[in-house]
Amino acid sequence: MDTSKRYYSMTEETIPAGNVVWELTETSDFSRILPGYRKRAAAAGRRITYITFSDQPVMTPAEGVEVCAVPLTHRFEQFTMAVYQLLLEGKGNRFIIFDCLSDLQTAWATDLMMENFFMVITPVIRRINAIAFYPLRRSWHSQKAISRIRNHAEAVIEVFSDFKHIFIRPEKTGIAGEAPVTRQPMVLTEDGFVLITDGQLEARFSKAVNFALGNHAQESMDSWDRFFHKVRKEFEAGEDISRECEQICEIMMSRDPGICRMVKENFEPTDYFFVKEHMIGTGLIGGKACGMLTARKIIENHAPEIFDVMEPHNSFFIGSDVFYSYIVENGFWDYRVRQRSPEEYFSLADSFADKLMHGSFSKEMEEEFIKLLKYYGPAPIIVRSSSILEDGFGNAFAGKYESVFCAGNGSLEERLKEFEDAIRVVYASTLSKSALDYRLRRGLDNRDEQMALLVMRVSGITYGKYFLPAAAGVGYSYSTYRFLDSLDPRAGMLRLVMGLGTCAVDRVEGSYPRLVSLDKPAATSFKTPAEHHRYSQRNVQVIDLETGQLIQLPFSRIEPSIPAHVKKKLFDHDIEAERSFMDRGRYRDVLFVSCSGLARDQELMSKMQGMMQTIQTHYRQPVDIEFTINLYGEDSYSVNLLQCRPLQVFEDRKRHMIPADLPTRDIFIDCRHTSMGQSQEIALDAIVYVDPIAYYEMPYNQKYEVAAAIGRINWYYQGKKKKLLLMVPGRIGTSSPELGVPTTYSDISEFCAIFEISESRAGYNPELSYGSHIFQDLVENEILYMAVFEDERTSCYKPETISCLENKISSIDEELASLKHVMGLFEMEEGRCMLYHDLYEEHLVVTYRKEQA
Repeated sequence: MDTSKRYYSMTEETIPAGNVVWELTETSDFSRILPGYRKRAAAAGRRITYITFSDQPVMTPAEGVEVCAVPLTHRFEQFTMAVYQLLLEGKGNRFIIFDCLSDLQTAWATDLMMENFFMVITPVIRRINAIAFYPLRRSWHSQKAISRIRNHAEAVIEVFSDFKHIFIRPEKTGIAGEAPVTRQPMVLTEDGFVLITDGQLEARFSKAVNFALGNHAQESMDSWDRFFHKVRKEFEAGEDISRECEQICEIMMSRDPGICRMVKENFEPTDYFFVKEHMIGTGLIGGKACGMLTARKIIENHAPEIFDVMEPHNSFFIGSDVFYSYIVENGFWDYRVRQRSPEEYFSLADSFADKLMHGSFSKEMEEEFIKLLKYYGPAPIIVRSSSILEDGFGNAFAGKYESVFCAGNGSLEERLKEFEDAIRVVYASTLSKSALDYRLRRGLDNRDEQMALLVMRVSGITYGKYFLPAAAGVGYSYSTYRFLDSLDPRAGMLRLVMGLGTCAVDRVEGSYPRLVSLDKPAATSFKTPAEHHRYSQRNVQVIDLETGQLIQLPFSRIEPSIPAHVKKKLFDHDIEAERSFMDRGRYRDVLFVSCSGLARDQELMSKMQGMMQTIQTHYRQPVDIEFTINLYGEDSYSVNLLQCRPLQVFEDRKRHMIPADLPTRDIFIDCRHTSMGQSQEIALDAIVYVDPIAYYEMPYNQKYEVAAAIGRINWYYQGKKKKLLLMVPGRIGTSSPELGVPTTYSDISEFCAIFEISESRAGYNPELSYGSHIFQDLVENEILYMAVFEDERTSCYKPETISCLENKISSIDEELASLKHVMGLFEMEEGRCMLYHDLYEEHLVVTYRKEQA
């Protein structure tokens, strides 16, 4: 037999293995082609599987055909994993038929994700030695998408029809191990496809081709771009596009119903078009980006007088689909599949993260990055995480993912490398232990978590060789923390720092922010200027424009470059220290960062409060924001809203009053006005205690061993449903061991309560860090927090009560025995150690009965 007809003849003994794409105008043509192939596959003993996901199936169920319906949703990973596992679980010698690939766009709206699906599935078909048929609609996709699919297919067949005849023209015929196949046109007959030798059929074929290929005006346009192009034209023509705007919201903005509601209420069509024009790739822009844009539109629409002092929006968005494309194009999908399994959820994370740190971007994507970098020029930018689950109602992901500054100096090639490295860091952060633990505890471990990116020009002004905003911080429209009893939690509060805002959300050395309660903005808890100076911000985070580094410097290094009108708003004098110098015959200014001038600016504080209250009204719950403030003159300023998300607050489900008859001898700790969390009564199962003096005397680099030990204890008790109390000196979750214990979220997630202990002999002082990322973790996970101060707020603290008990830390791991002199694990007999907390009275008591009742 003529080998030129071998692949297409229905009379051949076998059907070759590989991925075969059928390009056609109507899927009904494919339905006419299939029966002969099904019959031949059955005769060859192949198992026939039909994977259906479309509302327009390409075939009807038939005898001998296994039908596998896979629900098509917007969750690319869920759908793709289902198909992936379905193929791997089946036996070999299979003939697999897919619904039309083009119909995947009903859920994903873009060629990019269709390409990613095809690139994930085709290697599996080869691995199981099967043949798979994929119909694909002609003129629905960009030439780039068609080219990529052709490159990954073993064969591509163009199908044409004149309604009476079905013609094919092989575009690619690269089935491994098969004889060469002709690329001459063929016609379907009862005996299969045969070469066209009849002049009349040749004429009909040419006519069919001309008809099918006659309209290619938009073939170079992705279906995503084509959709937006169509909607914009309809808008410009004055047509009603409200339904299309709802669709745009769902495919580009958010899947969170609460966020979508606000977007639809506040966005005009031009707002959607603006986002599209500032977008690289396709998919969702993610929670952080969507929250920021939505909050800005709420202010613009409902508080224009506040919007007038806000900086113009100047961001770009890298769509969530780019994250999956990066994984697929670099061949990391198998890692993705394995890491999603319970067995390798944590164990494979580091290896997968390392892969993400060393992947490459396509040439087309790099060209888009270069356009972005040219737009921003030498200005510093920041690449921020904006995952699709981030900053939604119920899931803040505060501090779980990275944000990376790019200084913007250097050549374009150097800036491109810096920018791509920043993206890789954010992508890899999706696999941090804290992020994975957070997702697991909140039931999100099986949800698609695509990482979109928010790229922003860093808000600030150049002062000498340093770039920084005058001030930055976080704000809360409702505050359960009152640093003065007379403050109203409904007024909201700010956490202000000089310079870049990282110091406002992380607990780092020198990060004593200014707390501002917006009902009494000028009020502080400090009794003297010296006390205020002692607990003021010492270091300022800036970008060094000469080195291109993000650094922290003592504010005194920056102070000479700061103009007088800014100093007036940010600095105060330590009058007592200056008087002491004068008494010794010397005069010098003793300045410290207080942000007092900002707090006393009634107009600014009123606008900050109005901004948060307006947003809260539309969110229908409290919110927290991140912002910067830039000062341009005595009375000229601007506010930049960087982030907005729903705020979780402590709300008592049931008040637990502390028993009035607790024996005094049993009281271990008794504190007032230093706790945060729900009212509760807990029988503690164990206490982990870090001795402040012993910890202080440890070498600096060994202090991290204590944090690691806490993490090992945390993971030892995971899932055991034990009530654990952690007691540490200074601040928990700090990045500076000299301030406390440098733990992360994954080190403390199993504890039900955390106490920070003051120890003046070692210089440890708790900080009620309302507004820091670690505090957000405590709120979301309902972990009770308390600070044990050395003042009137602590009426009883007897650490010797537990320090004399048996230390069982080495029972967790023998390697921890070397830390027994620093920390202890003290297990409690049932009911012997009780914790009582009354949120209403802000009163917490811990008792320990030395003798069983």
